[in-house]
Amino acid sequence: MRLISALAVGAFTLPLTAFAADPHSYAQPDQVRVTHLDLDLKIDFPLKQLDGQATLKLDWKDAKAKSLVLDTRDLKIAKIEAIDTKGKASALTFALAPRDKELGSKLTINAPSHPAQVRIVYTTVPTASGLQWLTPEQTADKKLPFMFSQSESIHARSWVPLQDSPAIRFTYTAHVTAPKDVRVAMSAINDAKHALDGDFSFNQPHPIPSYLLAITAGDLAVKETGPRSAVYAEPSVVDKAAHEFEDTEKLIAATEKLYGPYAWDRYDLLVLPPSFPFGGMENPNMTFATPTVLVGDKSLVSLVSHELAHSWSGNLVTSAAWRDIWLNEGFTTYVQGRITEAVYGKALADEEALLSARALQKSIGAMPENAQKLAPEPHGIGADDSLSEVPYDKGSWFLRTLEQRYGRDVFDPYLKGYFNHFAFQSITTEQMLDYLKANLIDKYPGKVSWDEVNEWVYKPGIPKNAPLPDSPRFNSIDKQRDDFLAGKLDAAKLDAKGWNTQEWMYFLDRLPDAAPLDKIKQIDAAWHLTGTPNAEIGMRWYSHAIAAGNKDVWSAAAEHMTRIGRLYLTTPLYKAFVKTPEGLAYAEQVYAKAKAGYHPLTQAAVEDIFAKAKKAKAKK
Repeated sequence: MRLISALAVGAFTLPLTAFAADPHSYAQPDQVRVTHLDLDLKIDFPLKQLDGQATLKLDWKDAKAKSLVLDTRDLKIAKIEAIDTKGKASALTFALAPRDKELGSKLTINAPSHPAQVRIVYTTVPTASGLQWLTPEQTADKKLPFMFSQSESIHARSWVPLQDSPAIRFTYTAHVTAPKDVRVAMSAINDAKHALDGDFSFNQPHPIPSYLLAITAGDLAVKETGPRSAVYAEPSVVDKAAHEFEDTEKLIAATEKLYGPYAWDRYDLLVLPPSFPFGGMENPNMTFATPTVLVGDKSLVSLVSHELAHSWSGNLVTSAAWRDIWLNEGFTTYVQGRITEAVYGKALADEEALLSARALQKSIGAMPENAQKLAPEPHGIGADDSLSEVPYDKGSWFLRTLEQRYGRDVFDPYLKGYFNHFAFQSITTEQMLDYLKANLIDKYPGKVSWDEVNEWVYKPGIPKNAPLPDSPRFNSIDKQRDDFLAGKLDAAKLDAKGWNTQEWMYFLDRLPDAAPLDKIKQIDAAWHLTGTPNAEIGMRWYSHAIAAGNKDVWSAAAEHMTRIGRLYLTTPLYKAFVKTPEGLAYAEQVYAKAKAGYHPLTQAAVEDIFAKAKKAKAKK
């Protein structure tokens, strides 16, 4: 990837870092670019592997180029062939470099004759970082094995050899064979009525980046939720999921009213087993979602609003590198709030915005300065590490600031025009700012200075004049919390019977990091938070209780950690436990039992927590 331009206003120039390529990919798209992928896969559950054949259509950019360079991680390459314009195959020589811990292995294919297509025959390994294989016992219904992918950020290379950079977009088709009775779905148009005959075909006609390449296979039932939406889930889960997500069509329609037509035809939702490491993944045509949002009252369906919003911000207009990920996540979090407001009301949208803002205010100061920037220096931050609260919450806060200054009658058409202008493109922060300057800042002068834009995008921290939404309900909770902590209000007298999930989250988020043990026990005696089925509340509650030294919650916390593999809801409990030697030992016992059910990304995160805790202990 190359930066398009620097932005200059008079003598003021935004600081840019010149880098010629995506630092998280070996690809050389200035020499040759993949434009289409034909994928043929066989799913082998007993061996926990995919037997694959990837045929890449190529656009040679440099007449002097002699090779095609691809990203791989732990793939076993059997053979590589050139395919000419008449379909004739001929063997190509290649070299697979030693494995880099983060980037995997550079695959260099010697192709001086510039073939139209290259075909790679390969197999994955059982430990592929982008795949998780579950035994029947690890699923909800315990009948069939289950497999799913998670390609973001740079894990597609562990199950397909390709140019694994968000700057490179391609269309794809796929043919997948699987055991009978297993349903296969991908990030493409899926046929809800497809026979479970073990033979599936898919087509994604829109160009997508590699991190949106996705596949799943398992015991999946389907239930329609609207004219262009359905829920896929295990049979025992599908009815509950369909009820929780029954407003999906309303959410699509609300977004279209704001930002223009939905470009992807269908919007289906897949509810995965609890080991899924994220809340949701915006795979085109089929969002992959955690079951932890199925709480029965729709209080956590903002996850659907978020992943649906990605159909405009992220999937339609994509960040060109992980350094620019705020263009995906910040814009999406902003749009999520607008969808939530349109369907569920301004009060809930303001509560969610305030929750994220307060959490960011608390956490951002502990981050390295570069990590506090919306557009950080690209080197030194891992691709997975780029997905912090900053791109999500600081990015959306910046956009809310622009909305407030310009008003929605100006800002909404601007944002709709932005999505149309860059549709199906991958762009840099600087390209976005070029468009912002021409179509908002200069067009409506006197509202926002360029120095302010620079501070939001390229400086650490949060600008002092960043506006916050007002929430009367949260103001009341703040007072009750203060009175409770000061001994002026009994826990049982908290006006919490009508609190929604967000309000409980807010109450718990703003408790002291190490709340007094007696206060923690009073809360639990009055409100019985230990054992809650609501994972958002549980994560916050157990973290506080463990930090306070309340061993009474340890077994319930262990059940939470074993049942849920979502990083955001599980790792805070490990971090709370490892702060004491006894807690560390207990957390290691929990992990030994839970590990087999965790995704490789979750395993790596937990093991890193243990390693850092032991390193810190050794220094004392």
